[in-house]
Amino acid sequence: MSPHHALHDAIFLAYLRVIFVSLFMGGIVLGVLHWGFKKDLGPIWSTYRSWLVLAPIGLTAIFAGRVPTIIGITLLAIFGFKEFARASGLYRDWWMTGVVYTGIIAVGTASLMSHPRGEEPGPGWFGFFVAVPVFAIASILLIPILRNRARGELQRMSLGIVGFVYIGWMFGHLGFLANSVNAYGFLLYVIFATELSDVAAFTFGRLFGRHPLRSEISPKKTWEGALGALAVSMALPWLLRFSFPGFGPWQLFLTGLIVGIGGQLGDLSISVIKRDIGTKDMGALIPGHGGILDRIDSLIYVAPLFLHMANYSNQLR
Repeated sequence: MSPHHALHDAIFLAYLRVIFVSLFMGGIVLGVLHWGFKKDLGPIWSTYRSWLVLAPIGLTAIFAGRVPTIIGITLLAIFGFKEFARASGLYRDWWMTGVVYTGIIAVGTASLMSHPRGEEPGPGWFGFFVAVPVFAIASILLIPILRNRARGELQRMSLGIVGFVYIGWMFGHLGFLANSVNAYGFLLYVIFATELSDVAAFTFGRLFGRHPLRSEISPKKTWEGALGALAVSMALPWLLRFSFPGFGPWQLFLTGLIVGIGGQLGDLSISVIKRDIGTKDMGALIPGHGGILDRIDSLIYVAPLFLHMANYSNQLR
């Protein structure tokens, strides 16, 4: 991955067109609904305007190359965990948050560096990447011993482990995809398809939603929205098949399932946390989206499931 490579890569250039057309058509549809049919779109306009900023930023990072992409994803994980720590009360414990931050940086470092003895193909140290949780969790469990404390430590350790594994490591798989031989196809598809699946869930839910999906976790989500998102996700791998030159029918089928189901599980998992701690959004950085964690939550399941499926299929490196 590099600017020179991106400018001559057919997949990257194709996604530039796909994303531009999607944003353009989305704006037209919203305009027709708002001014033509007098529909009150509420926060949807804010969400759309935010995407007009977020999409170019993401494309610019991927265009800049492998290192900026991995660093950018690592920073998103750091700020996402910061939002989680503030919302859950863990932020007051600098020992615990410090260890989690160090673990997230270790995940990014493993994605950046190659195997020191050259025993793995290509960039990225996959063996260390998958082993980082062992060291991070062991360090979290060691903190109460070093502090000679017991009361209240189980909750802090649990929050630290959940924060690192869920936000730091699982989301960190997105960065490791930048090391794949088909980095542009994998990265751009996973991000684009997951976000489009979110849009489909919202759209089908608003149009046809009657039956709550999980009423105690996310009351506005419906089975109709979930099934609509799954249907769109199952069709996308075939419509954007140029993203996966080496995938066969089974890999395309699994890709649809991973995005269609994994994206919604990621969203619901964050909703469980928000509902339990009594907050609507993890932050307010992005108008119409909430915080960083509210925006990346759908990718948290999709990224690791997709990466390991591609690795098992010998398509990662």
